[in-house]
Amino acid sequence: MTAAIDAKVIVIMPAYNAAATLERTVAAIPRDIVDEIIVVDDKSSDSTLEIARGLNVRTLWHPHNVGYGGNQRTCYLEALQRDADVVVMLHPDGQYDPSLIPRMIAPILSGEADLVLGSRFLPPGQARAGGMPLYKIVANRILTVVENRILRTSFSELHTGYRAYSKKFLMTVPFLRNDNGFVFDSEILMQAVHFGFRVAEVPARSIYFDDASSIRFKPALVYGVRTLGVGARLILHRHRIVPCRRFEP
Repeated sequence: MTAAIDAKVIVIMPAYNAAATLERTVAAIPRDIVDEIIVVDDKSSDSTLEIARGLNVRTLWHPHNVGYGGNQRTCYLEALQRDADVVVMLHPDGQYDPSLIPRMIAPILSGEADLVLGSRFLPPGQARAGGMPLYKIVANRILTVVENRILRTSFSELHTGYRAYSKKFLMTVPFLRNDNGFVFDSEILMQAVHFGFRVAEVPARSIYFDDASSIRFKPALVYGVRTLGVGARLILHRHRIVPCRRFEP
């Protein structure tokens, strides 16, 4: 355990073809705050698994590729099995700054939040300064505005991959029912609001560079459409028109 925090903090890293960035991302994680790091390799075609095994992390691997959402499920289950009190999802591609982990977990440790989102849009203009392409900024803003209307919230960003969860959250929200793909992130966030969990945002710097993972245009378009589909299912469930297991306890 870390001396200053009376809680077990585990960083989970859902990895896929992250050989070029994994080692330096792990090296930047503040070990005085983080108790364990779990890397789950989703059947990468590069040397991600071999590199992970050479680091001071707990390494798991999938015998076949299950997708980004399926990888997260494995990560969260393993973290809970290892008695995590706070779980931080950090992408191994180096796009999000690991030094912000203390800021990410602070609202959970203080009892003010169950889910913390690292927003690239706080303060305004930061996303562009970090190199986010303009089309991604526009798409992100449009989706976030629509989702805020559905959820009756006012978040600055609902599509960040930098997140921290409390143990209570992961033990309650039925994330095992969620999609194997990228829409997993949208589902778990809508579940958080639907089930009444407290969600906080903190500013999170991001850097876009050649080795950082990025969804291509067509998958990004599919992700956007499917995210809106999740919102539609929530509305139908909320009004008891068509029940959805993702939003049932």
